[in-house]
Amino acid sequence: MLNNKRPDSMERITTPALAEAFINEQIALVREQVGDKKVLLALSGGVDSSVVAALLIKAIGKQLVCVHVNHGLMRKDESESVIKLFREELDANLIYVDATDRFLDLLAGVSDPEKKRKIIGAEFINVFADEARKLEGISFLAQGTIYPDILESIKQAEGKKAVKSHHNVGGLPEDLQFDLVEPIKLLFKDEVRVVGEALGLPHAMVYRQPFPGPGLGVRCLGAITRDRLHALREADAILREEFDNAGLSGKVWQYFVVVPDVRSVGVKDESRYEGWPAIIRAVNTKDAMTASIEEIPYAVLHHITKRITSEVEGINRVLYDLTPKPTGTIEWE
Repeated sequence: MLNNKRPDSMERITTPALAEAFINEQIALVREQVGDKKVLLALSGGVDSSVVAALLIKAIGKQLVCVHVNHGLMRKDESESVIKLFREELDANLIYVDATDRFLDLLAGVSDPEKKRKIIGAEFINVFADEARKLEGISFLAQGTIYPDILESIKQAEGKKAVKSHHNVGGLPEDLQFDLVEPIKLLFKDEVRVVGEALGLPHAMVYRQPFPGPGLGVRCLGAITRDRLHALREADAILREEFDNAGLSGKVWQYFVVVPDVRSVGVKDESRYEGWPAIIRAVNTKDAMTASIEEIPYAVLHHITKRITSEVEGINRVLYDLTPKPTGTIEWE
């Protein structure tokens, strides 16, 4: 369980009993690896990092230091909800870092998706290193890496091109001073959720919609600008609100908006209005390796379109992405 290849004999975790066995195994491995040292965890609030946090709290208790970094690429009110849940309700040892300007300054003018991912991943490590210098005894960096991250990032022996790199796989600087703790790196997403419930995490947290490590950075397509990022954040908030209202949030695995760096001509207040398109994507999947498209009622799409185009400055069109995985990936970048 210490390498990056899932054993063929490894049974899929589908029941509470199998999850408990996995948890106990990982607790023993973590205790053996960490000893009496401290572990720094990148806590986004997503299911992967949340499950890692809960597992490590069981294994090493107060030796775990959780750090939530607001890189300016979070969804609307995301950081506030993470702080409330983990610090106030779960009593986690949580450090909050607002690094918005730090990230956006580095990303200015960068349009290549892989470069953006690498910049975000490297800067995450720099932020954690800065926080670690303020603490004593930090020797390990915990990550919510899961198996699809590894499969999509490692180039295969036959020379296939990697689908994409992930900020927590292969993007770490060579001079990284932390050893890694990755207790769920051989699990698929559905298995992570089973483990999360076995750990006693709230159902709403365990089934919280996945959010990529680079955040809105891979949904604000091309070079990120603050005005387009703001439009994306507002449009995405409307989408999530209307999916909740329509009872779709529990039926769709992942749904979000992307905004490309493309303008088209529109009409607003009887005048020419150039704006960006907001592209809606809604997919269902079990393991994140393949994904099917969720059919959204036209009346819901029509209402979402009306709200986004009337309430979000800079958006003049709404499109719906019908591409499954493959050939498309779940994210656009």
